[in-house]
Amino acid sequence: MLGEILDAVRRESPLVHCINNYVTANDCANLLLAAGASPIMADDPAESAEITARCRGLVLNLGTPDSRRLEAMVLSGQEAARRQLPVLLDPVGVGASAFRREAAARILASFPLTAVRGNMSELRTLMGLQSHGSGVDAGQPDNVTEQTLPDVLSFLQAFSRKTGAVAMVTGEMDLVCSGERVFVLRGGHPILSRITGSGCMLSALTGAFLAARPDHPLEAAAAAAASMKLCGERAAAALLPGEGSGFFRVRLIDALYNLTGEDLERSARYEMR
Repeated sequence: MLGEILDAVRRESPLVHCINNYVTANDCANLLLAAGASPIMADDPAESAEITARCRGLVLNLGTPDSRRLEAMVLSGQEAARRQLPVLLDPVGVGASAFRREAAARILASFPLTAVRGNMSELRTLMGLQSHGSGVDAGQPDNVTEQTLPDVLSFLQAFSRKTGAVAMVTGEMDLVCSGERVFVLRGGHPILSRITGSGCMLSALTGAFLAARPDHPLEAAAAAAASMKLCGERAAAALLPGEGSGFFRVRLIDALYNLTGEDLERSARYEMR
């Protein structure tokens, strides 16, 4: 099931519009290319909706927000809604400032979302709950553990029902939830948290998977998360003595480039609840 979605991305090469943050734009573009998708990034309101109209999916990233980029996000999201295109929101650091919280609230009120991917601190902030985020990172009390998993799953189900979107929480374990069904994904590697933009890259990748299979958003999001975890493991295993996070970043992209649908289907570590 998950492997077939990766194969669809490679076969169809969907054009994905990413209104990205400038810190991670290059890595997101390269990861999309490694997956077989085609990225385009346009954040000027003068063209953003027109660009979205030519694409098959839209990814909105709040990592480096400004008023101009927010306007482009709203215009593109509304165009995507008119064309029934999948839209993913990555509310990076949404709890860090009032501006980010207001930006996220405007997006949520302006058009429907297909998926929201973030850490637990970010999703708790979107629900108006107390969170312990620090900058763009999740706070330790918000991290998902085996002990807190039942409560987190209940929260994600409520989040998905309220927003109408697939809820993706990523960390040591990834959870992908739509209403009643949940994927619990394990694996990955700690170095994923030591490079800038691994979450942003996953959001872009999820946008491509959603574009290839918009009729199965839960499975598409889970396939993207499983791919990233598996590639993180393989990137770490490929490091040579003396290599660190810089080489890991390159090897992560290489691992995705070489991943096949059959391989993903065979090697992904997940369960459904």
